[in-house]
Amino acid sequence: MEAMDRRGVFAVLASLSALGLLPAEGAASDIQSESKVIKYDSLPVRTFANGGTQRRVISGTLPTGEFIEVHETMLPAGQMPHPPHKHPNTEMLFIQTGTLIYLDAGKPIPTGAGDIVFTASNTLHGLKNVGTTPATYIVVSVGKQLPEKG
Repeated sequence: MEAMDRRGVFAVLASLSALGLLPAEGAASDIQSESKVIKYDSLPVRTFANGGTQRRVISGTLPTGEFIEVHETMLPAGQMPHPPHKHPNTEMLFIQTGTLIYLDAGKPIPTGAGDIVFTASNTLHGLKNVGTTPATYIVVSVGKQLPEKG
């Protein structure tokens, strides 16, 4: 199977939005009921202390009641986005570039471009860029908007 690039993933998200399955507002925190095209270059860039960046695509509650967050992250070589943690929502990471270690309940699993990481609800997990270049990935998180557990 050929790896899906960043533009491909955003095309899928835009298609889902056009079908009414996702709200289509970049960095929105409320529900949007109108279809729109999300321009990648219009997404605000958030920079973190570790040198990583994030572009938030969607953050809000769907008309069907689920909370959804979608963002793209760039993680510099040798860095973690944050310490291992768990939360009630379910996550999928679409790895675009780089060499990463996914920590699944403490067990390290190598992952890289083209891989998809599924994290079940309330599972302790983490991520580290073990490569020599930045890694990029898209996170799709769905669930109830509840506080994280350490």
